[in-house]
Amino acid sequence: MERIGPPLAGGERETLRAYLDFHRATLAMKCEGLDDEELRRRSSPPSTLSLMGLVRHMAEVERHWFRRTMGGADVPHVWSDKGDFQEAYDATGADGAEAFAAWEAEVAHARRVEAGAESLDVTARVEKWDADVSLRVVMLHMIHEYARHNGHADLLREAIDGVVGA
Repeated sequence: MERIGPPLAGGERETLRAYLDFHRATLAMKCEGLDDEELRRRSSPPSTLSLMGLVRHMAEVERHWFRRTMGGADVPHVWSDKGDFQEAYDATGADGAEAFAAWEAEVAHARRVEAGAESLDVTARVEKWDADVSLRVVMLHMIHEYARHNGHADLLREAIDGVVGA
């Protein structure tokens, strides 16, 4: 995943898309060059947080907001029979290739959903909130979600091999 800085001047949709892709690429960059054992290394037990867990969690989040919410698809979670987003964090015995393939597939699908939407004002129902949500809000939420977790990824990576920076 190529990491390109967002535009300094651009339209709203172009800017949101670019920031979301920048954060997606940042997560991929934080995982580059690590083997499965390193990707599964937990932050601080008993927490199950790991880089691979973050990749799996973000696959679930992408799936939820773009496939289920904006796309209206009735699809299950990838790593939870109970619909629990937190289960993806536990990467015990997980395979990196599988985690990244699932995440990349969900990112590709999310990009198609966003590109196919007429505007950022397109809405979808969020039953949990008993409200409609716009694509604009979904994209902003995703940027927030990645930014927060990329902070975790930065600390996790530094603990593995000392690599820092974004």
